[in-house]
Amino acid sequence: MKVEQSIITIGTFDGVHLGHQKIINQLLSEAKRLQYKPILVTFFPHPSHVLSPDNPLKMITSLEERVTLLKKQGLEHIVIKEFTKDFSRKSATTFIKEELLGKWRMKKLIVGYDHSFGRNQSGDFSSLSKLAKALDFTIERVSAYKVGAKIISSSLIRSLLSSGKIMEANIYLGYDFCLFGKVVKGNQLGRKIGFNTANIVLDYPNKIVPKLGVYAVQSTIEGNLFYGMMNIGFRPTVNGTKQTIEVHYFNLDKNLYDTQLRVVVLKRLRDELKFKNLEALKKQLELDKMAVLSYLKSL
Repeated sequence: MKVEQSIITIGTFDGVHLGHQKIINQLLSEAKRLQYKPILVTFFPHPSHVLSPDNPLKMITSLEERVTLLKKQGLEHIVIKEFTKDFSRKSATTFIKEELLGKWRMKKLIVGYDHSFGRNQSGDFSSLSKLAKALDFTIERVSAYKVGAKIISSSLIRSLLSSGKIMEANIYLGYDFCLFGKVVKGNQLGRKIGFNTANIVLDYPNKIVPKLGVYAVQSTIEGNLFYGMMNIGFRPTVNGTKQTIEVHYFNLDKNLYDTQLRVVVLKRLRDELKFKNLEALKKQLELDKMAVLSYLKSL
């Protein structure tokens, strides 16, 4: 293999969804055919977190999640480029010359159907094609990944998650959306009504959180798989004022404080509701549990 020469794709790849996977598969296929080293270049933090810090984009995946998912696709060479204000001022031409050609000896560039980069998004496919001829590399644009009439994109998936359409989002991701966090001590209200919960603080504060409501979830804890239900909301029945993420696991009676959990989100059950008292809340939680168990039987 000509290890000194490479084929590269570049982008944020937030979510590593089916559209991204199509690009990665083409990268790996072409790398094998041409005997080039496949490299994926991604950025962190997201440009919006640097350029619009007061209104940063919520992300489908943290950097750690993204890298894990990319490696699962078969990528060995992942370059994480720090996105800074200075870097944002760099033109696409300069970046290609200094980094892609200068550092990694790129011979071919693969981009998504709508990809652009560089200052003022100057590196669109048209300008990149001209640069390719001038700088002696080839370029290929991968067509959009569609399900029916829908083009699968990170923006679409963020919208679905924000709307609570978790099952549809999971289809387009190609895997189940997850939340990661540490269990901290709550007010122990759930324990009082027979539904002890793990109160979770997310590891990554810029992670997108699905729409408020109740969800069917699963987690692997100490090597064992547990199913349960998660509430995302403000606990209006007890006049809560702060958004929380709480998970009740079935058949698990264990102190989970300080445990790092990976919560796999499977299905949305209902909106968060305000009940007239704790007894009414308990009755609804019993119904929610039955709904989750019924759903699991259908899998």
